[in-house]
Amino acid sequence: MSMELIRKAVESNIKKDVPSFRIGDTVNVSVRIIEGDKERTQVFTGVVTARRGHGMGEMFTVRRIVNNEGVERTFPIHSPKVSGVEVVRSGKTRRAKLYYLRDRVGKATRLKEVKTAAGKSRTASTATAVAPADKQTESAAQE
Repeated sequence: MSMELIRKAVESNIKKDVPSFRIGDTVNVSVRIIEGDKERTQVFTGVVTARRGHGMGEMFTVRRIVNNEGVERTFPIHSPKVSGVEVVRSGKTRRAKLYYLRDRVGKATRLKEVKTAAGKSRTASTATAVAPADKQTESAAQE
């Protein structure tokens, strides 16, 4: 009985359009921020260094450099605070976790870009998933 309730709760909160990205991709993560009674979207751009978990607990870590200081943020994929993930550039990696980028500085943190057989980057062929931004669209979708 309790497992059925948990399964129903998970199904109602899980996103249907999960963004497709890989480790090493440079992504723009749109995060909803609520300040008082106002809501705005802030973009966090960086390289995906890790992806872990499955189901509702699936998370990914994005790293970027701000004022010569490394900043890493971990985002739940199915969180309503994450309104969208857009792949800007696709990087070539041979590791599942890119923690070695923490020790690198400057140009050494760059990854080679993945090219497809057609000569275009992989980012042109992948679609981005963006959640609905306004509440009217969400309420209409629920009805």
